[in-house]
Amino acid sequence: MSADLDCLIIGGGPAGLMASVYLARSMRRVMVVDAGSSRASLIPVSHNYPGAADGIPGETILQNLRTQADEYSVIRQAGRVVRLEPGFTATLDDGMTISAPRVILATGIVDIKPNLPRMPEFIYKGAVRFCPICDAYETIDQRIGIVGPAKTAVRKALFMRTYSRDITLLPLEKDFRLTTEECALLNDADIAAPKSTLADLAPSGDKIEAHLHDGTVLTFDTIYPAMGAYVRSELAQHIDVAHTDSGCVITSDHHETNVPGLYAIGDLSTELHQISVAFGHAAIAATHVHNSLPGNFR
Repeated sequence: MSADLDCLIIGGGPAGLMASVYLARSMRRVMVVDAGSSRASLIPVSHNYPGAADGIPGETILQNLRTQADEYSVIRQAGRVVRLEPGFTATLDDGMTISAPRVILATGIVDIKPNLPRMPEFIYKGAVRFCPICDAYETIDQRIGIVGPAKTAVRKALFMRTYSRDITLLPLEKDFRLTTEECALLNDADIAAPKSTLADLAPSGDKIEAHLHDGTVLTFDTIYPAMGAYVRSELAQHIDVAHTDSGCVITSDHHETNVPGLYAIGDLSTELHQISVAFGHAAIAATHVHNSLPGNFR
């Protein structure tokens, strides 16, 4: 299927949908392939979304963007792209193939979560948060637990100290070790580091109980995992797109990759995972795509 597309956008999160709106308003024929797994869907309420002073749920953000895309006749195709060939031809998980002269990758990231039985439940309740830049302001003066490998948890714990005096490190490794410098940093910031490791989480009213392997039970208002994220860059890597060691796709100022005609935007190409950043990427990339194509004079 080509349907005379000008651009194929892979990823139906904020970055991909906003890019589709820009291109459609430039009178380009564009398709968005959406696997339905946008990280934005996990946001209970965002309070730093532009113009939403009272907060807005992630699902509402996505639905508003879909509605806006529909207003401009953007083609939205449900499915997951499993292969992208130079040229460009994308193959979906149902076997459909789609060709376009330009492709924007907006496949995002997946937060790495502790392998604890009740973790999904707490995520959807909003008691487990992943992005302190997004929402740490809402945790001011709460009791906060930082879960993850000790090395990465220390960095996030120090960041969260801006918002609360009550921060506790909850390492996952059985034999975790902290350097003298790390211990000094935690001590100077008055951050607690228990001697045991996290075994499980359990609800306790509107709080979260952290059960440690030595039998200790600690209670928190909010838990932040500090385990990094998996970058969904397999499609790009398959066609030798340049990327960092962490998997983030390297792009030009116009968000074009080293493969001409292929762009990467949003969380896929930055370590600052913010919707406002994704919107900026979308505007820049979509405008460059439009200008790079043959004129579409009326």
